Amino acid sequence: MVEDLDDIDRRIVEELRADGRLAVRALAERVRISRANAYSRLERLTTTGVITGFSAVVDPVRLGLSTSAYVTLSVRQNSWRDLKARLGTIPEVQHMALVGGDFDVILLVRAADNAALRRVVLDQLQAVPGVLATRTFLIFEDSGNQ
Repeated sequence: MVEDLDDIDRRIVEELRADGRLAVRALAERVRISRANAYSRLERLTTTGVITGFSAVVDPVRLGLSTSAYVTLSVRQNSWRDLKARLGTIPEVQHMALVGGDFDVILLVRAADNAALRRVVLDQLQAVPGVLATRTFLIFEDSGNQ
């Protein structure tokens, strides 16, 4: 699919990454194509899964989530599918990824404060079947989704 994207498609994606609320008319003007062409390309990019959705980018501190950490997990082999489903039910887990290296999973966890983060790690994450060990890295400063 990557080879099917041309420069206009890539510019459309970049414009929408910068402002997901951009009207199709304004998008067409910015990438210098007709509105009909912009609609058609946007529909194709969405249907083929290049664009998977639109969302608001929020400031976690202003949302009341002033403590953030990366939490790494070492897990029992072959437990990823069940683990992924269980981790997805924990609201403080903002992002999860299966990785290779010294640990198996890395999570971005955002909580109201250190006590809430402690509860998530010690009471929730370590209680998940298949989790063998955790390691927590506090985030002091975050550049967000820029």
